[in-house]
Amino acid sequence: MKLAHVSLLAAAGLVACGDAGLGGDDATSTEPEPESAASAVGSVVADLRADTNRDGVVSFTDPTDDVGEDVWNADHGAVFLANIDDDQERCSIDLDDVDLPKCNDAADEIVNGADDALDLARLKTRPWPAAPADATGRVTFTAPEHVRLFKVTGSQFRAIPSGATLSLAEIRSGVELAIEGKDIVRDPSVWNGFVDVTLTVRAEGVTGSDKVRMRVAPVITFHHGLTAEQTWVSRFNAAGNAALRSDLATAASAAGVPAPRQIHTSDPWTQDFFEPAFMSMPAPNGAQRVIRVNLRSANVSYDDRRNPLRDAGRVVFALRGKDVAGVQEYDPQRGGAHDTLNSFGNLETVPPYTYAGESYPLGRVIRGSVPSFFTDKAFTRMMEAQRVQPPIYVDTSWLLVAHIDETISFVKANTRRGWVLLVNDANLARAMLVQQSNAGRGNVPMHVGKYWSSGASARATINQVLADQEVMAASAEAVFEVNAQLAVIKAETGLTDAEIIRVPFLHMNVDGLSVAYQPGMVNGLYLADGHFVAPDPHGPVIGGQDIFKTAIQNALAPVGVTVHFAEDWDTYHRNLGEVHCGTNATRRIPTAKWWESGR
Repeated sequence: MKLAHVSLLAAAGLVACGDAGLGGDDATSTEPEPESAASAVGSVVADLRADTNRDGVVSFTDPTDDVGEDVWNADHGAVFLANIDDDQERCSIDLDDVDLPKCNDAADEIVNGADDALDLARLKTRPWPAAPADATGRVTFTAPEHVRLFKVTGSQFRAIPSGATLSLAEIRSGVELAIEGKDIVRDPSVWNGFVDVTLTVRAEGVTGSDKVRMRVAPVITFHHGLTAEQTWVSRFNAAGNAALRSDLATAASAAGVPAPRQIHTSDPWTQDFFEPAFMSMPAPNGAQRVIRVNLRSANVSYDDRRNPLRDAGRVVFALRGKDVAGVQEYDPQRGGAHDTLNSFGNLETVPPYTYAGESYPLGRVIRGSVPSFFTDKAFTRMMEAQRVQPPIYVDTSWLLVAHIDETISFVKANTRRGWVLLVNDANLARAMLVQQSNAGRGNVPMHVGKYWSSGASARATINQVLADQEVMAASAEAVFEVNAQLAVIKAETGLTDAEIIRVPFLHMNVDGLSVAYQPGMVNGLYLADGHFVAPDPHGPVIGGQDIFKTAIQNALAPVGVTVHFAEDWDTYHRNLGEVHCGTNATRRIPTAKWWESGR
């Protein structure tokens, strides 16, 4: 019960406690009263409401905004946002890495206009017009170092401390409150993201209280089943970069998504230095109030205490603005250890699924990380603390670049599950070449007109590739290692072989570790329903068709996906990356609500 109705007659000892009708989340107390209290008639009204039923409205007439309001679970519980965007675009980017994240709308006690006000979750106290003249009230809240509470009067917002008092006039008229998170959850041992807000009202010696539990929204990454609302690509003066930009623009047009937005940086690995994400809270009519969040990679590139991070990652703060936030987190003591794992080619999101009684409506993060070769612990702790997309970890330590996008990808598909896994299969690539060799086509070349970064020609015939013991050995190792990754993914998701599409390309050894010998076609960009951009494999052309292009096209056609090919050899493939490594996408906000996951 929200309404803390404690009869003043009961307080005077004239009514049995069981008749007071107490229950639910309300707490009451009584103290010895003067004789006059016994003749008083009325109740202490201590009723605090938030959007407990998650319909975007705070209501005193809807009982579902009252029931269980002091418990947060999959069925009910109020939500608020970490208000770390920059609605008036006042934050400078001319700061060092340490100070860059410190400017945002929650950095001060000012509500920065109407847009900023929309990012605050509301609470209300029920008016008590008949409150006696001695009525007093106060509002307390937990975690004051992590949240800020405002008292709202018209369009004016005044920050209040925990324990702030309410005047008699405010008790009688009711008060609107607004709450913001000062930051996201980064370390659950410091703050778990929950806040309890309590209203306490005392009148004529009787005290009533009401508590609401709220939770800050987690940061959620996008899965590939969501349409790209904006694609991204670095722009710099290199022919290979220009080729990728051109082919990506053509594919985006075919998919009906906006042309790629270009980031002016000499860092070609657009996937790696930032990761688009979002956080949301309920809004009216089933909508969500969203702040998009761009995560900066925890790549430590410099021995500089104030500016240690990869330069290109500063884009997350250049993009910060109205309803867009930037977040960075890294361990300053780590130095550059295992740094390649912190690039976001090593952070993907398994699409939504249900398995073994567990549902993941927003999917799960998947990363390469093992005890001996691991991601930045501070960033990892932050991602795990979001709870909604509990990460899956696989071994990528055998790869030179060590990114999960080198061997797997996901595409939306017209299947029961709604998506399929693309996985590298070097055995399939070898078998395709053996078949052509046995058919007398062993002298057909591949990688025609292409060169390695050393300047050596990459052209090789089918028979030459099959006779290359280093390539064959590296490919055999890749099969073993990819199968180990698959075993983990299957165990976590229940994925079956029928839901896995095997994509053929070989591997080679560089500095004792594995890289794609041919352009790795799993390393592509899913744009929209039915449209996937893969690197041009430059395979053997037989009967007028590149056999590797045909292989992936034929594999994806039955699940409703068209493959677009992008030229990425010069700037990307020969420098150990592919299309996915060189691109990025901000995606459509999913219809699934994170608060319904129960995590």
